[in-house]
Order: sequence, then C-alpha cells, then structure tokens
Amino acid sequence: MADLTFNTTPGQTIERNLLLLFLNTGTAEVPVWSVIGKRVEDSSAEYDWSRESKTDILGSVWTTMKKPIITQSFDPCELDASDNAQVKLWNLGVKEQNPAALANLDMLVVHCYAGEVNKSMFAERYSASSVEPTGLGGASNIGMPITVTFGGTRTVGTVEMAAGVPTFTADTAA
Repeated sequence: MADLTFNTTPGQTIERNLLLLFLNTGTAEVPVWSVIGKRVEDSSAEYDWSRESKTDILGSVWTTMKKPIITQSFDPCELDASDNAQVKLWNLGVKEQNPAALANLDMLVVHCYAGEVNKSMFAERYSASSVEPTGLGGASNIGMPITVTFGGTRTVGTVEMAAGVPTFTADTAA
C-alpha cells in the first residue's frame, strides 16, 4: 500500500471523531459493523512495542522492538439499548460470562482522516481481538467500561463509509 496523506485541512489538528472502532456484531462472512464509543468522552489506543535497549561492550546503544500490542480503553461506556456493540458485549460478558467469545472478536479500526474522504480510507481489521468488560455500575447511569486488546490476524485495507456504516475491502497487494 502506498503512503497515504491526511484528508484534513493543512494546519488544522485532526478531530478525534475521525478515528473510529467498530465491533462485528454479525458474522465473519457477513459482517455488521457496530461502532464502539457512544457516550465515551476520551479514548486512545496505546502501543506497547516491547522496546529493549542494550549497551554493547564498546559503549554503543542498540534498540530492538517487536510488533506492538495495542490496547484501547473505553470509559464510562454507559449502557444504551440502541448501541448494538454494547448489547453484544453485555450478553457475552455479563449474561454469559463467556471468556472464549470475548477473546475472539472481530474488530475494525477506521482512520477516517487518512486516504480519501468517505472512500478509500485506511482501515485495519483484527480477526481475534479481546474485549474485557472491566466493571458494571455507576453513580447515576449504568456504565460498562471495556478494554480492547487487538489480536489475531491484522488485515489492512480501505473502508468506504455510507451513512456511518463502513464497508471494508482488504488490500490485495502482497
């Protein structure tokens, strides 16, 4: 895949709502992408590169890194009947307490700011991510904070967005 450019106004910072995460609430063959983060005020992906630095006997410093382990937390993540992702996660986490299913979820990260607006936007699909509900409750509204760890096969490609619904196309280049 060739280098991409940002499709935003030069000199202007990129708005947070242009980085979206979706949970597949359908099947692998017929995905239904439901956005995660409704009512969440702040969320960012954290990259752990497992960086290791060593100093050799000559005094030179050498650093190695591995592919990152990426995690993202969503808090407070208040429950809402119209939020299909939350309903699925509540059923798997609270009702069923199904760790195997929670550790094998299909996730799609859409970088709406990279590529062409609403078409050919850069996206990453992770075939076996884990989503961990980390609590349930709150002072006035019930929240279910979650932590996502992206895993499984990472497939890069593009997304076309229509009415807030992404259609993912995998990059076929080797």
